[in-house]
This record gives sequence, structure tokens and C-alpha cells, in this order.
Amino acid sequence: MRSSADTAERRTGLPESSVALIDILLSSLEALAATGQPDAACRLAGEACAALRGRDPAGWQRFNVFLHRMTKHLS
Repeated sequence: MRSSADTAERRTGLPESSVALIDILLSSLEALAATGQPDAACRLAGEACAALRGRDPAGWQRFNVFLHRMTKHLS
């Protein structure tokens, strides 16, 4: 039987710790946006996208989805 760690690594090609860090960062960006700072959250998500581009397509996609969702909240 495979663990969730095995599933995450197989799905992304990255260790579970990297997947967990992306989860934490996205939760933090959601919280930042919820405090009325969507611009800052989007800037940081953009930096994450740039850092992951070409290295982690699944992680890049998750931050990209966040950015698209946040655009309606930008000033």
C-alpha cells in the first residue's frame, strides 16, 4: 500500500516536503490576501511561479491558479 507521501512524490516528482512547503506557502498567501493585502500576495506568488518554472510544473501550476483567482481582488 502506498502512503500519501509516495502519492505526492509520484504525482509531482518532488519529495513530500516540497509539496508540503507549497501547501504552506499557498495557505500563507491566502491568509495575506484575506487581510486586505492581495497585491503583496500576488507579488509573492509571482516570485514563486518564477522560481518553480521549469523545475516543478505542478507547483508552478498551483501558484498560477492562485494568481488567476486573485486578479479580481487587485486594486
